[in-house]
Amino acid sequence: MALMIAVREGQEHILDQIAGPVPPEVVPVTRALARVLAVDVQAPFDVPPADNSAVDGYAVASAEIPVTGTRELDVVGDLAAGAVFADTLRPGQALRIMTGAPMPAGADTVYPQEVVERTGDRVRIGAIDKGVNVRMRGEDVEAGGIVIERGTVLRPQEIGLITSLGLWQLGVHRRPRVALLSTGDEVAEPGTPRRPGQIYDANRFTLRGSVEQCGGVVIDLGIVPDERVELTTRLREAAGVADVVLTSGGVSVGVYDLVKSVLAELGTVDFWQVAMQPGRPLAFGHIGQTTFFGLPGNPVASLLTFMLFVRPALWKLAGRRRLTPTTWRARTTEPLRKRPGRREFKRGVLGYRDGDWEVRTTGPQGSGILSSMVTGNCLIVLEEDRGDVAAGEYVTVEPFAEPL
Repeated sequence: MALMIAVREGQEHILDQIAGPVPPEVVPVTRALARVLAVDVQAPFDVPPADNSAVDGYAVASAEIPVTGTRELDVVGDLAAGAVFADTLRPGQALRIMTGAPMPAGADTVYPQEVVERTGDRVRIGAIDKGVNVRMRGEDVEAGGIVIERGTVLRPQEIGLITSLGLWQLGVHRRPRVALLSTGDEVAEPGTPRRPGQIYDANRFTLRGSVEQCGGVVIDLGIVPDERVELTTRLREAAGVADVVLTSGGVSVGVYDLVKSVLAELGTVDFWQVAMQPGRPLAFGHIGQTTFFGLPGNPVASLLTFMLFVRPALWKLAGRRRLTPTTWRARTTEPLRKRPGRREFKRGVLGYRDGDWEVRTTGPQGSGILSSMVTGNCLIVLEEDRGDVAAGEYVTVEPFAEPL
């Protein structure tokens, strides 16, 4: 494969190299939030399991409903949720019923308590539609049906539905393990003194949060200096404990940028440049069976290449069905400079105004301006064949928000 590659081609190549999701494990539902379901959840019974009342009121047979005027019925009992009426309603009878209580035999309609008049053991009812205020057996979930498909990221609502089926444990995919390193003598650990010429390590912590947000587990291996033997040792160790090795820095063309050459020594380099701005230097390959990503050192480029290339790979490893975020079109409120031949990504602020989506940049777009990723809420994507964009033209936008 060519060492320089287009964005879409690189994304497809990376996903082709990911054989499949990591193995499953069984966890209690209390630890299943944001995990990826490894097997379909099938309903063992109907939900609700029986016809039940949708309101507090009075259960009656539809034959008792007057066409005009009103009539009185005998109230033969009270039925709370969780209880069962053992008898059958007879003509001229009604049953006081609470929300969620199963419908008694002989009844098919419920009057809300607000629309009747109760006097002692008698209740006066008027006209109402037959069958109202009754939740039918299986109207939520039918027995034997697939309730939630494998590959679904579990939210609170999925977990609630699962527990409504009486399930306490779930088969989910293990979280992908990501060994994370920063490289370079110029990088200092936050919380320690910084020597002249050094910068504090922002990338490792940005990437750590990004990996965890994707559902991965971070193995933080700290900062590796610009020393070939040390870097070789650390990368080899990282590949032995992780599904993915992720570094930032050391992949451009500087004299001390060692990551590419060490990767070539330890494994394979599939490509190390992408036709994009920012984020051109990006190394992808393998150390043994372990996937390797070498991201740029500039903070914006590092985070952007993670979003475009690493995140889909982690989502595939995690077993997700959906691997790419939603994009849509918005009208730009300002002119955008663009050179044809590469894909460019600008940080933008997306909003809805006067019945249409519109977007503007966050301001200066340097690859070291990490604050632009804080100010922005989307990427403005300018495709390879596009040139300068005039204000008012439509562009593709990709929100920062994580899809499920």
